[in-house]
Amino acid sequence: MESTVHPFSELFAQLGLPNDEASIRDFIAAHGPLPDDMRLEEAPFWTESQAQLLREERIEDADWIVVIDQLNVALHARPST
Repeated sequence: MESTVHPFSELFAQLGLPNDEASIRDFIAAHGPLPDDMRLEEAPFWTESQAQLLREERIEDADWIVVIDQLNVALHARPST
């Protein structure tokens, strides 16, 4: 079975968020960095349905997991000084 790699824009669209490049950058800047011990789907800015989508896709290890992991890394990253 071949897996599909989704770009950030498709994940943001799935989450019902603006999915153009500038909006994605703004979202990550506005909501990061998350505390090291916070799971992505536990972040307080998600709606229940968004958190559920992230949780379910992680549990299922679905096609979305690669881009969800990338979003997780981006939201946990500390700005370099």
